[in-house]
Amino acid sequence: MLEQLLRRGDRIVIGQACGEPTTLIEALIEQGPAIGDLSVFIASSFSGLFTPAATKSFAVSSMGAIGALRALTAEHRLTVIPCHVGRIGSLIAAGTIGCDVAFIQVSAPNARGEHSYGLISDHVRTAVATARLVVAEVNDQVPFTYGMTLPASAIDFSVEVSRTPVEVPPARIGATDRAIAAHVAGFVEDGSVLQVGVGAVPDAVLQLLTDRRDLGVHSGLVGDALVDLVEAGVVTNARKSIDTGVSVCGALIGTRRLYAFADRNPALTMYPATYTHDAAVLARLERLVAINSAVEVDLTGQVNAEQSGDSYLGGTGGQADFVRAGARSPGGRSVIALPSTARRGTVSRITAALQGPVTTPRSDVDVVVTEFGAAELTGRSIPERARRLAAVAHPSFRDDLEREAIALARRGY
Repeated sequence: MLEQLLRRGDRIVIGQACGEPTTLIEALIEQGPAIGDLSVFIASSFSGLFTPAATKSFAVSSMGAIGALRALTAEHRLTVIPCHVGRIGSLIAAGTIGCDVAFIQVSAPNARGEHSYGLISDHVRTAVATARLVVAEVNDQVPFTYGMTLPASAIDFSVEVSRTPVEVPPARIGATDRAIAAHVAGFVEDGSVLQVGVGAVPDAVLQLLTDRRDLGVHSGLVGDALVDLVEAGVVTNARKSIDTGVSVCGALIGTRRLYAFADRNPALTMYPATYTHDAAVLARLERLVAINSAVEVDLTGQVNAEQSGDSYLGGTGGQADFVRAGARSPGGRSVIALPSTARRGTVSRITAALQGPVTTPRSDVDVVVTEFGAAELTGRSIPERARRLAAVAHPSFRDDLEREAIALARRGY
């Protein structure tokens, strides 16, 4: 199939996360060697299809080593393009990220013959508008979600399938996750608008919010935990200053429970990242509480969410957009949440100096939370930040970090 459609040297942009068109990816892995010189951009992957062995015949690039893409970084098979989620679409449109071909997964058509983008809405629309060739996997198990639709006329070649979309089950929540969540939840009030990721800590936070009222959602992505809060009557979006009554996101990352909830649900709308992450849009949200994670935080408040030593573990994502927006939102907060240690307690994640890149600058960081408490940093001097961050570090490393904090103060910062 693809041998008749693709050209040697084609640059392919593929729908990411749970919106991965797995049938098309499998065909690419099988037929790519016969075509030659192909390259792929995929922002994240959870399908497990992009293994080092499977990708030997084409180059792979991404905004980070997110999900199963980490396996490629260990084999030096992934090219990382540091960029914010909200800018990927513009980079595709400008040709900086090449897009000759778009591989997308869409829902079965509605009565008007229009497809939904289903589980992912971020930059795939721009890829469709830019590509010479649009190849769609039409999957009748993909939910029809509201937002912009795709007319059949925009698809050059389609493959009809019926298979379970990629699923990301909820993470196992441990005692440390719950301790972190207890501190984070204290920043969420009635009427707050949430931006969260998926994983153990975000899920643990959401589980603690069942006594809140009229929470809203405006997030780059949501997972299964959203369903629990909607069904409990906690998330109503009733107090949102924009998109009142509607949860807004760009990606659904979860299981069939989430997908069934999203199907033809007018209380959920999928938007591109040019909306979900846009500074002007975020500036209109009151009481925005942004909850994000990190690999490490240094004593001045700089955040690394990408790399641990030589291992690339994450990506720029949308963290910087939401961190700044939450800190500036009237009545809002921005929280960086992370365990105090890594590698079974042998490494402190509150550090004197970052071992990796600065994903989010210290001037934007509001609150840093570990299982030992919350360090509020906004408006604080560097010595005060250092003292507060040392206080939420693991006790095994606290003395050394406190000495580093004293050294910062003596240097006159």
